[in-house]
Amino acid sequence: MTVDAVRGGVPEHGRVPKYYTVKTQLQNLLAELGEGALLPAERDLAAAYGVARSTLRQAISELTMEGRLRAHRGRGTFVASPKLIQPLSLSSYTEALREMGHVPSRRLITEERLPAGSLAGDLAIDPADEVLHLERVLLADDEPLGLESTYLPAGRFGDLMDGWDATGSLYRHVADRYRIRYAQATERIETVLASPREAQLLNTNPAQPMLLMQRVSADQDGVPIERVRSLYRGDRIGFVTRLTG
Repeated sequence: MTVDAVRGGVPEHGRVPKYYTVKTQLQNLLAELGEGALLPAERDLAAAYGVARSTLRQAISELTMEGRLRAHRGRGTFVASPKLIQPLSLSSYTEALREMGHVPSRRLITEERLPAGSLAGDLAIDPADEVLHLERVLLADDEPLGLESTYLPAGRFGDLMDGWDATGSLYRHVADRYRIRYAQATERIETVLASPREAQLLNTNPAQPMLLMQRVSADQDGVPIERVRSLYRGDRIGFVTRLTG
């Protein structure tokens, strides 16, 4: 067996699941059809590939989970647009999407004050101190991409919401209002599944893999600004970073 064969998805024993062969054929079809095209009917595809419809559905399901296909109830299954690829950086979500030619926005879900509790260590405050919690749905061209929960020390940012449109960039607002610059951050990334509430807010399936990013940001003096929990749809967005040695 060649290295190319292994890289192409063929295991060492040489037996390839039938659905995977169909999936590969579908990937070639998607490239031919192009973005936004309607996928042919299941019965026609199953007949063309000589497989049972259950086998075909497994291949379609995987491509949908990966973001290559999008199913619309009552309309059919369509070739999805490419994922948004956002750089991992300290730049604002708003600025990053605008640079890619998309229209960013946010929808405010929750605004509240809470005791810091377990967040106190990350924010260098007392557990009894209050934090301001903002929960917002992240949108690109009006499509939900992520759910962001931001916690800021209320003692430092207590008047944050005064006169501010929460659909805009928090980074820009903090810089303009408080003259504070985001200078450093520690970020952790892992895969999770969304809760039913999160899936509803993001208009996705609870079984859809999500990217969970947890960040603690600090200013130019090393003082913590925020603790952020961001949940992103794995089928609609990816991230890129540049590493140097």
